[in-house]
Amino acid sequence: MSLFAIGDLHLHFQSELKAPGQLHDPVWKNHEEKFRENCSRLIREDDTLVLVGDHSWGKKLSQCEQDLRYIAALPGRKILTRGNHDMFWEAKKTAELNRQFQPELTFLQDGYAVYHDYALVATKGHTFEGPFYLNRVSRQIIGWDETAEEHSKKLVARELIRLRTSFELARQDGFRKFIMFLHYPPTNILEKRSGFTDIAEEYGAEQVIYAHSHGESRFHDSIEGTFRGRLYRLVSGDYLRWIPLKLLE
Repeated sequence: MSLFAIGDLHLHFQSELKAPGQLHDPVWKNHEEKFRENCSRLIREDDTLVLVGDHSWGKKLSQCEQDLRYIAALPGRKILTRGNHDMFWEAKKTAELNRQFQPELTFLQDGYAVYHDYALVATKGHTFEGPFYLNRVSRQIIGWDETAEEHSKKLVARELIRLRTSFELARQDGFRKFIMFLHYPPTNILEKRSGFTDIAEEYGAEQVIYAHSHGESRFHDSIEGTFRGRLYRLVSGDYLRWIPLKLLE
């Protein structure tokens, strides 16, 4: 049994595709078939695949049915976490999604999933991406939107509460080994640490898995590799070239 992860499939079998990157970047051409083939080659039925948000461009569940059927048909156990573009999935309706789609799909929100003796803990997360205006060459800030920053702080606070609650539920049930999944990166391009990295350290998460960062210019916006005793790994689909990343075996 192995544990794999990938994010940002951005499927659109029933919805209109408007994202410039998916329309024009060669890495996205036929990405659904590339990913299906890679999963068939690498993932066995007793493996677990965690899909770290942004599953579909559909805004309503009725616009995501083919996308979710595509995911359900992939080999292994599938666990889905929320991304910022998953408009079909309201946090308070997670139980209803699980009633509708389990056992083929498990939607993970405000709780944890189990892999061997690990608790898999997840929340969408959030980072302040702007608008702040940054010269990416000199890394100098040339502008800032304080209103957007204040809104972002509220979202971060909410997500930190959700994350801590999930860790506590797992710890109360006796788990001491954790892997933490976020959709957003744990830090933005201006941060060295954040509330998310602090919680990962507090609970001893061995790995922090995140997605959301697309395109060559965004792949290195956040922490990569070992940092303060945790292993941070980006699993955006285009970054992985649609090959799911093995986390544990």
